[in-house]
Order: sequence, then structure tokens, then C-alpha cells
Amino acid sequence: MIGRLNHVAIAVPDLDAATATYRDQLGATVSAPEALPEHGVTVVFITLPNTKIELLHPLGEASPIQGFLDKNPRGGMHHLCYEVDDIITARDTLIATGARVLGDGEPKIGAHGKPVLFLHPSDFSGTLVELEQV
Repeated sequence: MIGRLNHVAIAVPDLDAATATYRDQLGATVSAPEALPEHGVTVVFITLPNTKIELLHPLGEASPIQGFLDKNPRGGMHHLCYEVDDIITARDTLIATGARVLGDGEPKIGAHGKPVLFLHPSDFSGTLVELEQV
């Protein structure tokens, strides 16, 4: 069902500093920051030859990333994103096997303009999983 790894998301307390680290110390290609109010985050993507790194920073106090940073003040890995061909089929298959989809279970449009869903970390070895339709 899952395809390739789309990105690894890292929550960061200082987006400018994290962006500079990847750009200046690691020599990575870094996107401009993009605010996603519907998700409560600002994102920056680092492009690698085989995947992407997504830096997540809270957009407002109600951001779910703020809660993560409250527990992990230095930041850390937030989720893994896998590609799927059909997000509705993937969702229905996962629910039928006992996996829990977060939120209302309906896909939302993610940072790449494509439908996404998140799966409960307790069902995936403690890792928050995002599925993105390609």
C-alpha cells in the first residue's frame, strides 16, 4: 500500500536557525517558508536526492506543533510521510485492520497541495504517520 518515503518532518523551535543549519552547514537546498494556517504551521522543505526534510514551526499558540515543542523544547522528529496512490482506499484498508485515523478521517490538503491523512502513533510503533496521495 505505501509507496516511497515523501518526507521526514522535524519540529523546530527556531525556524530561521534550523533553516540556516541545513543551508549553511549542510549545503542543502532549502525552500522559502510557507505558512499553512489550516494546519497551524509554517513549513520549510529541504530537498534531498531521495526524499525531503520538512521543518515545522508553530503558527500561533493553538498549533499542534506548539504542544509538541512544549514537551520537546529543543524540537525533534515529528512524523514520517509515505506516499499512497489512493488515500481513500488506504484509509479504508487501514481502518478495516484496526488502525486509527486522526481527526475526522477525511483527507485535508497538505503542504504539497495534495490530500493527506495522519495515523495514530500508537498504532505504528510510536511514530506519527502521514499519508499523502500522489
